[in-house]
Amino acid sequence: QLLHCWLFLGISLTALLANGLILSAVACDHHLHTPMGFFLLNLSLTDLGCICTTVPKAMHNSLRDNTTISYMGCAAQVFFFVFFILAEYYLLTTMCYDRYVAICKPLHYGTLLGSRACAHMAAAAWASGFLYALLHTANTFSLPLCQGNALGQFFCEIPHILKLSCSHSGYLREIGLIVVSACLLFGCFVFIVFSYVQIFRAVLRIPSQQGWHKAFSTCLPHLAVVFLFISTVMFAYLKSPLISSPSLDLALSVLYSVVPPSLNPCIYSLRNQELKDALRK
Repeated sequence: QLLHCWLFLGISLTALLANGLILSAVACDHHLHTPMGFFLLNLSLTDLGCICTTVPKAMHNSLRDNTTISYMGCAAQVFFFVFFILAEYYLLTTMCYDRYVAICKPLHYGTLLGSRACAHMAAAAWASGFLYALLHTANTFSLPLCQGNALGQFFCEIPHILKLSCSHSGYLREIGLIVVSACLLFGCFVFIVFSYVQIFRAVLRIPSQQGWHKAFSTCLPHLAVVFLFISTVMFAYLKSPLISSPSLDLALSVLYSVVPPSLNPCIYSLRNQELKDALRK
């Protein structure tokens, strides 16, 4: 338990510090008041939300040798976690579109990504996350629980709550919502891959080897983190109960709920030269 606590403490402090620096830099430096800077600010907010929703309670339980959470606390944790994690993924999709327009259609960048368009896309990401979080939370906690009240997880995760349900119709309704969400996430993933293929094709036409290296060193880590998130979250939510085990469930949950929000600042922001210059100032 102490090992878990120190591990989570290191991850959360790193994420808080990195995202806090990004928020401060984007807010204070007018050179970063660009579409990408605006999306980075929103992404940092979702990263902080994801970390603060699950990790502090897990650390508290480890230190106090206590493994309980209230019913309302569990419902709030499910709502905010789904809200922030889905908003983050939609923002990542929007940021990929921003890079696609900047590299493949640079002359149309100001038209396609004006301040109003950026505000609408960010609002759509937040609103979509809020709507799906409300639907999942309302449906999950309307189910009667008759299989005990013990969750084999470090936070309130929907698949583990569904295992305690004895309502067949409600269970199928929630599974249907999860499948719809998974299809939307997969559609976003296909869009991201298609956009990066177009970006790579445009970059390969550049004669500069330095330009190649810069583009690939930035885009490939983006794809890796997105693939890590989409693969682990789909496996965690759609896998058969027959292949479930405590260690596997814990590893999957950490990989999609804790690792991406901690890596995003490094991959999406701290590799940005303008942002690093703003942080130095």
